[in-house]
Formats: sequence, structure tokens, C-alpha cells
Amino acid sequence: MSFTLPDLPYAYDALGPYMSRETLEYHHDKHHLAYVNNGNNLLKGTEFEGKSLEEIVKGSYGKNAGLFNNAGQHYNHLHFWNWMKPNGGGAIPGELEKKIAEDIGSVEKFKEEFVAAGVGQFGSGWAWLTLKDGKLSVTKTPNGENPLVHGGTPLLGVDVWEHSYYIDYRNRRPDYLKAFVDHLVNWDYVAELYSKAV
Repeated sequence: MSFTLPDLPYAYDALGPYMSRETLEYHHDKHHLAYVNNGNNLLKGTEFEGKSLEEIVKGSYGKNAGLFNNAGQHYNHLHFWNWMKPNGGGAIPGELEKKIAEDIGSVEKFKEEFVAAGVGQFGSGWAWLTLKDGKLSVTKTPNGENPLVHGGTPLLGVDVWEHSYYIDYRNRRPDYLKAFVDHLVNWDYVAELYSKAV
């Protein structure tokens, strides 16, 4: 399976004022494209050719750093574009909201933990809402790592690499994370991933 760059599921200016056209043009058209191109080059001639993206991510972790970094970031970004939508945030579909309250305490507590995980990730990485062993938790990973390589299923992730927010927020990562969780999250997509994972 070769990697391909998908079109964004919305217009470049659709996430304003929380994420600008300029950020999306750089992040999608330059950064994500680089992961796709580098990943395809590094995939050639390896045992992972012809495997699914999830298999490549899990199989290359700890064995082929270059391939893993690009495949992991490709996987993360395929979801990242869908984890956001214009006029996002808002109400969480019933079953998922119930599960968040059950496992984390409340939606507000989840938001606090999620923002704190993103703020607390030193350097580049991601913060996650992860399903593992039937339980939801907030986790974080460095660089291109994701919950797949730790036995979990990522249901929601936010990119805290500087290219994800620096144009719009400069060094104010907490403001970016609050805007993401309050105004950008596509909860329908998160709920869809949850229903497939349980």
C-alpha cells in the first residue's frame, strides 16, 4: 500500500478564526505531503510493502525509525484533518459522552486533562483520547508516535508540533489547545471511531 495525500474535507479557510488558511496550506500541503513522499520512498523494498497503514505503523515501530516516523505522522494526519470541522466542538454524541464521564469523570475534566497533556508534551508530539482495554484515558506521545504502538486505539488526537499552531498562536500552545477542544473538534468523527473500536 502506498501513501497518498487526501484532500482536506473542508475549504482551507473553513476553520477560521481558530486555524487559518495559511496554517492549513503549510500543514497539509507541505508537512503532510512530505510525510507521504518520504514514507513512500522509505517503504520501497521493505517487508512492509503491500501492508495496511496500521500494520506498517505497528510493525515499523522500534525497527525502522525513518519509515515509522513518516508512516506514523501520515496515519496521525489522515485522522487529524477529520478530527476537525467548521463550527466544531459543542455537544458530544450520547454514548461517547457517557463513556467519557464514566472513565474520566466528566467532559470538563476530559477537556482539562487533554489540554494539560498537550501543554505538557515537551517538544513535538500529540495529545490523545485513547481507548485501551475497554477504558478511555488521556495520553500523550512524542513526535509521530500514537496509541496504536502502545496497544490502544486513538479516538481523538491533537498535533502539538509547532507547525500546527505557530502561525496563528506563536508560542501560546495552551490557547491553541483550548481553541481546538472548544471550537474545532468533530465529535461525530470521534464517536464513529469509538463505535468501530468497541
